Amino acid sequence: MNILISDGRVLDPASGLDQTGDVAIADGRILSIGNTPADFEATQTIDAAGCLVVPGLVDLAARLREPGYEHEGMLESEMAAAVAGGVTSVVCPPDTDPVLDEPGLVEMLKFRAEKLQRARLFPLGALTRGLAGEVLTEMAELTEAGCIGFGQADVPLGDTQVLQRALLYASTFGYTVWLRPQDRDLGKGVAASGPLATRLGLTGIPAAAETIAIFTIVELMRSTGARVHLCRLSSAGGVALVRAAKAEGLPLSCDVSINSLHLADTDIGYFDSRARLNPPLRQQRDRDALSAGLADGTIDALVSDHTPVEADAKTLPFAESEPGATGLELLLPLALQWGERSGAGLARAIEVVSAAPARLLGAEGIGRLAKGGVADLCVVDPAIEWQVLPDALRSQGKHTPFRDYALSGRARFTLVGGRVVHG
Repeated sequence: MNILISDGRVLDPASGLDQTGDVAIADGRILSIGNTPADFEATQTIDAAGCLVVPGLVDLAARLREPGYEHEGMLESEMAAAVAGGVTSVVCPPDTDPVLDEPGLVEMLKFRAEKLQRARLFPLGALTRGLAGEVLTEMAELTEAGCIGFGQADVPLGDTQVLQRALLYASTFGYTVWLRPQDRDLGKGVAASGPLATRLGLTGIPAAAETIAIFTIVELMRSTGARVHLCRLSSAGGVALVRAAKAEGLPLSCDVSINSLHLADTDIGYFDSRARLNPPLRQQRDRDALSAGLADGTIDALVSDHTPVEADAKTLPFAESEPGATGLELLLPLALQWGERSGAGLARAIEVVSAAPARLLGAEGIGRLAKGGVADLCVVDPAIEWQVLPDALRSQGKHTPFRDYALSGRARFTLVGGRVVHG
């Protein structure tokens, strides 16, 4: 199918392109940007006047709940939520049931995703069998099956020797290890340590739970030469440590979630379980440090941390409720809001959800707009104002701390491989 996207503001942070014009698409690839060839005949024309034409979003942290947790989300519903939010590539962690520690499971998941013909799926394989933190998985076989890296999801790896062996093995073969920095023993609380947690009587998780883990990871990176991606940074101390490690030249990258970027522990309010998240919401100074780190490049990418949770698991008392929130459909407008309010600008806001995460994946063609490149893109109307209403979300998970928020900006059309998958 030949598609012409006309009169949009074409913005590609990877190349610095920012111009008003047309985008012609043929055979799943971008035929031209700007001047459309005279012999091009469009079978579909999308009027993008007043809209942004940007690379499809790349989300580095989205639980799709299959296999094993279909009562909280299904591949079909969560992929529909992804493309509705302009997300064309999704990385899913390995904490499914069964855990993604066998090649057959990875191949099955990728086959299911490809059959749906929505967003592209990039699975993370388990670093240890069953995420038990004892025996390393067969990383080479999992890579052949389609894994783009290896991690423990939210399960802390308490045995430092096992972590050292994992990093050494990964370094030998050039694999990236994805770790959420959290000390196993200090990270057992339900809210960030501070005056609010004390006042509410909630067990606290100190920022040291994150910084101690980062210290350990960085020290092991120095001795093994491994490449590590830190998932969902949450503290000012963590930002400072990452900044120092990058200045040293270590191959370290990291991301932050929309929750930690926009919210603070005070948003827990009166035991609001929608704000029961992992990592926990920290103080305003942490939120400000995360915003500054994302703006200056210390933090590489912004993620949705999409974790659909069923209603019964969220209607429990705060400390007993299941952590997590839906986020795929909120990533784009919250990125735009951050870019405007922080002063980072529109180009940086788009970059941290497209070009930057695509570079971390090393996946060819995604996260950018280029002649001859893959036509993964979205047409965004930045002026659309809408309210976050749970029943209107396409995700099976309806719980979010941003409920009833008024947001601006939404994907009108989403294309994956030159096919219109939303709009």
